[in-house]
Amino acid sequence: MSHSECVKVVVRCRPLNQKELNDGRQRIVEMETRTGQVTLQNPKADASEPPKSFTFDAVYDWNCTQKEIYEQTAKPIVNSVMEGYNGTIFAYGQTGTGKTHTMDGGASPELQGIIPRTFQHVFETVEGSSDAQWMVRASFLEIYNEEVRDLLSKDPKNKLEVKEHKDSGVYVKGLNAFVVKGVPELNNVLEVGKKNRSVGATLMNQDSSRSHCIFCITIETIDSGAANPDGHIRVGKLNLVDLAGSERQSKTGATGDRLKEATKINLSLSALGNVISALVDGKSGHIPYRDSKLTRLLQDSLGGNTKTVMVANIGPADWNYDETLSTLRYANRAKNIQNKPRI
Repeated sequence: MSHSECVKVVVRCRPLNQKELNDGRQRIVEMETRTGQVTLQNPKADASEPPKSFTFDAVYDWNCTQKEIYEQTAKPIVNSVMEGYNGTIFAYGQTGTGKTHTMDGGASPELQGIIPRTFQHVFETVEGSSDAQWMVRASFLEIYNEEVRDLLSKDPKNKLEVKEHKDSGVYVKGLNAFVVKGVPELNNVLEVGKKNRSVGATLMNQDSSRSHCIFCITIETIDSGAANPDGHIRVGKLNLVDLAGSERQSKTGATGDRLKEATKINLSLSALGNVISALVDGKSGHIPYRDSKLTRLLQDSLGGNTKTVMVANIGPADWNYDETLSTLRYANRAKNIQNKPRI
């Protein structure tokens, strides 16, 4: 059975950081967590101009905890994947707004982000079920300068091809997938991949992510109870996506390689924007998934057979007004996409 449901969109705003406080920056974002409303004041406008307002499925201000974000936004998707649906959680926003913090988090248990909490949740469910057999596989890729790379490969700089299969959909040829037996093994896979990821310093962030990353967990289940005598296999796939920063180039001080990377990052983010617009518009029969590697790999997550949540990350300071407005508009469009998840 399949039914339409919209892509769920939540917005998270980080606190002013030390540099912004030292520079005397003003906070121009207000979050009404009860109603899911974000208001943004233009610092250059005169006082009579009303602030811009947006409403989302949920909003999280600078006081929210990593646990709240996980429990309310990610956990329902992970539960669906365990039941055999496909799920995608992706973090969007300019560099330095906390995308990687939201997805990875810190070392201490209360600072852990969506990815490590997902690992624990998956294996708690696996270990707590007596009448099913489980197999969990993990793969980790990045899209850097429009090239797909396997972060778990012995040679992570190798380019891989994106292919399409008429039954199973879009896949990456030659991508390694490792069977994992527990949280430590899954963490190990993540750490190996992270060491191979392309990061580089820009004016906005010392180790700014210069690539889009997709960590994929595939969960196969055979229920061995009386209700399933044939041993029917259910397969759920979870994509955890950390997108590269969406800021303007003049802000990053990017030159040379950094600028080339940024151009490719913006190319795939604008392709993602075009796909979102085409899906929401409903008039266009053609959805331009093939315009970038990112949109091809996320084809099923946007307008396809997947439950999807987008976490848009924004900064609160006046000097980021343009980027914050652009992120809110992007996120606002995305929440109108209809997906049709089915097992």
